[in-house]
Amino acid sequence: MKAATYEKRIIKNMNAVKTYKKEFLQAVKTLAKIYEDLDRAREQFENAGGEYVIEYTNKSGTKNIIKNPMYRVIEEMEEKILAYNRELGLTPSGYKRIMNKFEKEKHSELAEALKAIES
Repeated sequence: MKAATYEKRIIKNMNAVKTYKKEFLQAVKTLAKIYEDLDRAREQFENAGGEYVIEYTNKSGTKNIIKNPMYRVIEEMEEKILAYNRELGLTPSGYKRIMNKFEKEKHSELAEALKAIES
């Protein structure tokens, strides 16, 4: 899927949970690109056999079983995706953190307005 499609989905999801602000657009674009790259990496991984572990021969000729480097790339992308989703409020912990910040901002604005009325 293209990054632009992911971008629309991410914004739709953020709007659904009321965490979207236009200031987050660059992070949304970055996340969408990571999703697109993940799709490509998964396709390459599957086309290469989809093996999670492979046999590796080191410099001295010893054979070892290691985690497939292609799969490690996928895992790293998934970790980045989770981190971005958390920052954008699309995970339970991220949502709670953002909503608490929004509440504090709203409360502060209300307090300012009340103080202005008192004066």
